[in-house]
Amino acid sequence: MKELFMNIRIRDIIDILIVAFAFYKLFMLIRETRAEQLIKGILVLFIATKVSEWLELYTVYWILDKTMTVGVIAILIVFQPELRRGLEYIGRSRFFTKSFVEIEDESLNKIMDEIVDAVASLARQKIGALIVMERETGLNEVVETGTKIEGKVSSGLLINIFIPNTPLHDGAVVIKEDTVKAAGCFLPLTENASLSKELGTRHRAALGISERSDCIAIVVSEETGAISVAENGSLSRYLDVKTLKQILMDMYKYKDQKQIFLLKWRHKDEQGKEQ
Repeated sequence: MKELFMNIRIRDIIDILIVAFAFYKLFMLIRETRAEQLIKGILVLFIATKVSEWLELYTVYWILDKTMTVGVIAILIVFQPELRRGLEYIGRSRFFTKSFVEIEDESLNKIMDEIVDAVASLARQKIGALIVMERETGLNEVVETGTKIEGKVSSGLLINIFIPNTPLHDGAVVIKEDTVKAAGCFLPLTENASLSKELGTRHRAALGISERSDCIAIVVSEETGAISVAENGSLSRYLDVKTLKQILMDMYKYKDQKQIFLLKWRHKDEQGKEQ
């Protein structure tokens, strides 16, 4: 052990830390999903294969060995949603992030106020609603399932969309920056089996889309009027209007920080050219 520690290099430590971080992120991606249970099943098969080899159970070993060989292709098929989610997570990292369309602070506050006012009104009237706010991951495939609106965000428009017995009230609204892209959209339902049975389709759809993208989904319960927000596969329930607005404003925090950095960089660059 002493000789091992004496020969360890800085690059070895960095190598170990990178692998540990990668495994941690992988675990966080598959936690509480069907992939977690599938991986447990694969580990059981792997252990059973090794045990049958040690005990010289040749027939059992041959069957399990061939199953594990073919299983590599099966993993790609079965884990397709998780692999897609992982690649999207990498694509959303700050190394590849595209800047949002610049929105002035005053305009941003107005947009958020319109959304929050609409949600508050719907909650008071106990009108069910599902609003999805696009961030870095594009939601064009979701938009295509509904009716395109392409209208400016306003509380009146959002409230009218969700009025019961209207053509578009039973789907989701997709918002990109300051535009209502579409209404009556269909969302994928979450496959999380540990959710409370009291959660309805809207909440499960909000979780489902938040698991597959970095969007924020706002839900208004039709039964209780409670406001919930889904983000990154997690659901925050029973929010008040103030908290909701803070969550929405935080969506643009990174964008604002990035713009400030770019402005400082441009200012320094201009000073350097003048000198």
